[in-house]
Amino acid sequence: MFWLFALPFLASWVHVGGLSPGLKAQVNQKGLEYGREFGLRMVKSMLKNDTIPDIHGAHDAPLLGKVQFSVTGIQINELQLDDSIISFAKGLGVNLTVQNGGVLLNANWKLRTLFGPDGGTVDITVSALSLSAVLGISKDVKGRPVVWAARCRAGIGDLRVKFHGGNSWFYNRFTSVLEVILQAKLNKQLCFEIKKGTDDFARVLRAMNVSVQINSFAELDYSLVNKPFFGANRCQVDFKGEFFSPGQPRINVFTPSSFLLPKQPDSMLLLGISEFFANSAALLYFRTGALQRNITDEMIPKGFPIRLNTENMGMVIPELEKKFPDMPLEVQVGARKQPEFSFHPDGVHMKIFGSVEVSVILPNASLAPAFLLNIDGNFTGQFFLEPVSSGISIGKLLGTVALKHFQVSQGWSNVGHIEMKFLENALTVAVQVGLLSINKHLKKGIVLPNIHNVSLVNPQIAMYQGLMLVATDLHYQPPAAVLSL
Repeated sequence: MFWLFALPFLASWVHVGGLSPGLKAQVNQKGLEYGREFGLRMVKSMLKNDTIPDIHGAHDAPLLGKVQFSVTGIQINELQLDDSIISFAKGLGVNLTVQNGGVLLNANWKLRTLFGPDGGTVDITVSALSLSAVLGISKDVKGRPVVWAARCRAGIGDLRVKFHGGNSWFYNRFTSVLEVILQAKLNKQLCFEIKKGTDDFARVLRAMNVSVQINSFAELDYSLVNKPFFGANRCQVDFKGEFFSPGQPRINVFTPSSFLLPKQPDSMLLLGISEFFANSAALLYFRTGALQRNITDEMIPKGFPIRLNTENMGMVIPELEKKFPDMPLEVQVGARKQPEFSFHPDGVHMKIFGSVEVSVILPNASLAPAFLLNIDGNFTGQFFLEPVSSGISIGKLLGTVALKHFQVSQGWSNVGHIEMKFLENALTVAVQVGLLSINKHLKKGIVLPNIHNVSLVNPQIAMYQGLMLVATDLHYQPPAAVLSL
């Protein structure tokens, strides 16, 4: 029963020493309390449909002689665990305390006494249920979470049995004997069942994947890099937060810088995104060639006034049109090294180091390299998160991007001297026009994909030196299969 309360928080643990993470998540007491409320609903739904082991035994009873009994088909009709407290177990994991819990069960009963066999149904009322259990959480060598039942104390203060059917009017006079037996059995079994459930869950975690495929050439490693450490009122976990190419050797160019998350107890969850995370993605996309693109005139909208041919380009580079009159062009746009991201209080800064290689498409479809330009640009971005009502998205990303600096220089040329100032001004205008389109798209917002049926509530993005912080509450909508339990 207990480990279900901790399910929403196994991916959320204060970092002390060890390796520096690329991503850091922190759950505060408010988030843990939400997990308790959701966990209670889950426990009640699941236990009502769970199979509870049958109880068999024998006992010598006055007037009845040796009584052989069995209680089968046990089902939970009501479960009262509202008087419960969930908290962080400092340095260990999560603690759950239940006081004055109650359970109402019904089952089938069979008795065999000196008067012969008998049977019917039975109501079993458990009250004054107390439970104190600690779920320990750590990590294994592969960065997967490890859980175990660290401590458990449980007991039933009172148990009442009422028979129905058969000669129940007679047996109800002797229920005190059976009540003592059942109470003793359940008191011995409670912590065993909690440990058994925790062990089953631990086996699932040992098989879990600690990376997620983003697309055909990129995966994100979110394994744990440090042993979780729990504080008195919050817990934090350090994720690797590194992008890599599946099946390729990893080359560590960047080293994460250590960072701390600010205290914001009003939010359920804090997510710290480091520059390492962003630059790891940029490096992977650069190395896989994802930041390269070939553009031809057919790809430009028909109404656009500038065409990719030597006639239009000849206004800037006359030698090009003279050498290759009235011929189409192919432009290869790409990064000559990976983009660089940095986080600052005023927003996200991005440096791009691009190149534009222009080639003439000859009549035989071969390419004649004409010239190459190096383009360096500095951009800044402001980003915001907005919740959505749809259950198919975790939220919406909005923002604006602005150009700070743009510079064009000549790499090489096979068509003589190129007047860079005019070309730089023209490309700057083109970039600004492109940003208008990007910002129009960002103003509408980019819908983020749903992650395990979780949506954001009152999300906020705050920028710090070297850190992007997302502070948010969460809402979990269980799958239909769970709701139907």
